[in-house]
Amino acid sequence: MRFVRAQTREDVLAEVAEELRLSGVTNDIADQVVADHLGLNRTDTRCLDIIERLDGVSAGRLASEAGLSTGAVTTVLDRLERAGYARRDADPGDRRRVLVEVTPGARQLLAKLFAPLAEDTMRQLEGYSTDEISLVRDFMRDHRRLNEAHTERVRGLRRFVQE
Repeated sequence: MRFVRAQTREDVLAEVAEELRLSGVTNDIADQVVADHLGLNRTDTRCLDIIERLDGVSAGRLASEAGLSTGAVTTVLDRLERAGYARRDADPGDRRRVLVEVTPGARQLLAKLFAPLAEDTMRQLEGYSTDEISLVRDFMRDHRRLNEAHTERVRGLRRFVQE
C-alpha cells in the first residue's frame, strides 16, 4: 500500500489558480478554432455568442456586453450579416429601435459545434451532488465578477497611463 501525503490548503489553492489559468488558455484556443471555422475574428464570434445568449439584443446593449464602442459594433454587425450569421430587425415594441438576432442557419451551426461540449459537461456533472454543483456554480459566478472588476481596474490603469 502506498502512502499519499495529504495536500495542504496552500497546495490546493495553487492548483486551483493554475487550473483557472489553464482553463482560460484552453477557452481562448477553442474560441479561436471556432472563429476560424466560421471564417470570423474573435470579436465577431464573441458578439455572436452574446447575441445568441440574449436571444436578440439592441446594438447598444451588445456594445455594452462586449465592451466595444457602438461604432465598432456596427462594423461587427455588418460582418456578421454579410456572413449570414446575424440580422437586424425592427423591434416590434419600438419601431425606432433595432434588435439583432442570430439567423436560424447560424443557430443550427452553433448548436452543431457546441452540443458535444454541452453534453460532455452535463455528463461530467452527473457525478456531483446538487450541493456540489451549486458550489461550482457559485464559484464560477464569483470568479466572473472578479474578472469583471479586474477588467475595469485594468481599463482604469490604461486611462491613467494615457493621461
